[in-house]
Amino acid sequence: MIKKNYTKKGRICRVTFKHPNEKNHKTAALVGDFNDWNIKACPMKRLKGGSFSVTVSVETGNSYRFRYVLDDDIWVNDYNADNYIGNEYGSDDSIITV
Repeated sequence: MIKKNYTKKGRICRVTFKHPNEKNHKTAALVGDFNDWNIKACPMKRLKGGSFSVTVSVETGNSYRFRYVLDDDIWVNDYNADNYIGNEYGSDDSIITV
């Protein structure tokens, strides 16, 4: 699930990313253009039901590539992303447009 909340002036969007964690992974991180693909920059919080969530603020008027990293080495996409685009590793990245 992806939830977008825009500021009153519309320059910033707070985006909440949620991964359902159906396979009961222990950790999750959000990586993407907005944090230089740094696994340590946006650790996701595990919620009561087992899913993971994190909220980031990004500038509007852009599209950002992103993925989730589960248990430090499993890279997955968000199936609720706005779009997908191929990457240099032979897989796809999720895209969010704000």
